[in-house]
Amino acid sequence: MSGVKRFAHGSRVPGWYEPVDPAKPPALVPDPAQVEVPAELRAEIEAHMALYPDSRSAALPALEAAQRVHGWCSPEAIDQVACVMGITPAYLAAVATFYDMLDTEPVGPHSVYVCTNISCSLRGADALYEAVCDAAGDDREFNVRSFECLGACDIAPMASVDGVYVGPLTAADVPQLLEDARAGRPVLPDKQLARMRVADPHANSRQFPTHPTQPAMPTPGSVGHAPAPDAPEEGPR
Repeated sequence: MSGVKRFAHGSRVPGWYEPVDPAKPPALVPDPAQVEVPAELRAEIEAHMALYPDSRSAALPALEAAQRVHGWCSPEAIDQVACVMGITPAYLAAVATFYDMLDTEPVGPHSVYVCTNISCSLRGADALYEAVCDAAGDDREFNVRSFECLGACDIAPMASVDGVYVGPLTAADVPQLLEDARAGRPVLPDKQLARMRVADPHANSRQFPTHPTQPAMPTPGSVGHAPAPDAPEEGPR
């Protein structure tokens, strides 16, 4: 089994070990008069801030919103968030470089994160990751990365494609996975975690009323649905 590619500092993920430059002047809160913030982005950031007693708690969703607008957490994006939140860009940069799903370098519009942690690795994730890298090649449409853990061991080996969990995957699934993402179609719908049957027949029923390959589940009271047994009467104690 070949090893997963690592960065020069030894980690599978970038950005966690970037030393501070003491020669830089201290960061200041951006001047609202000098930073132009898109109206929709400003409104979304302010809505997130309103949800927390300490508005700094909105840093993650605010950065995610800026990343959707700019494609990555660029210096401009971070300055815009800092301006609206009234905090320094350095505070936000520390957050952005810590969390793997926030990109501090330009990336392709489609993210493919292949989980390579222990459960997935034991089921062939390393080979799956290599297959995705080989198939995507130099296509700048894709941001392909190995990921320490995506928390979906039950569908190992798996990947997150533009935020959608799919699995279990094999190398044979990779061409269709990439083609679906390029075309803007649902990626491997039969392997999407959110569409899989679970013990609760009504889980995800609003988003996915019917699984594409399975019949609809009967609703309570409908024909074919067994009524719930009456609760036993409480007897003397």
